[in-house]
Amino acid sequence: MITLRPSLARGHAQHGWLDSFHSFSFADYHDPAHMGWGNLRVINDDRIAAHTGFGMHGHRDMEIVTYLLAGELEHKDSMGNGETIRTGEVQRMSAGTGVRHSEFNHSGAQTHLLQIWLLPAARDLPPSYDQQVIAAADKRGRLHAVAAPVGADDAAQATLQLNADARLWAGLFDGDESATLALDPARKAYVHLARGRLTVNGHALVAGDALLLAQESVLTVGQGDGAEVLVFDLEA
Repeated sequence: MITLRPSLARGHAQHGWLDSFHSFSFADYHDPAHMGWGNLRVINDDRIAAHTGFGMHGHRDMEIVTYLLAGELEHKDSMGNGETIRTGEVQRMSAGTGVRHSEFNHSGAQTHLLQIWLLPAARDLPPSYDQQVIAAADKRGRLHAVAAPVGADDAAQATLQLNADARLWAGLFDGDESATLALDPARKAYVHLARGRLTVNGHALVAGDALLLAQESVLTVGQGDGAEVLVFDLEA
């Protein structure tokens, strides 16, 4: 079963400094039909204006992944971390028992990112943080393992490890480049096209489009045009 979630069907919030599209219910956007998919709860497609950002705020019991598409973002948190996330980098923050953080774009250009929230495998974990670079070459024409569960057999192959029963891949595709990924039909999968155009399991997608997959055994991507795609393997 494959369901298309068009880009224009997403929730949208325009705050001046922040232009955000919500794949699932978030803040003032509420849609009972789109509360999440498996243990994936949030994909916010955020564009943050120059010299603006999110002030200090709190989270708990959530795995938060920030995937930078363009620009940079300064991160500071109550664990003592102070890092700048740049284009091509990915950050994982396990909120656990509670953490406060701020995110600010100090540059003179817009920052474009995806903020992703996943339900953790257990509550009340110690908060933790990781940030890594993903080289464009690692994603070119293939699905690169961005994140896998802590302790999983394939965890060492992934850029980040999650305290969640979920996996994430990302790829860049143009022209004849293609990739195939085996899926477990007993689980769910989610495809988000961050930019460009791409055909996924016969569905032609444009930037912001998504596919919700259940009871599927294979994922095939190809016919890309400036495409950057994220693929999630999720609890059913």
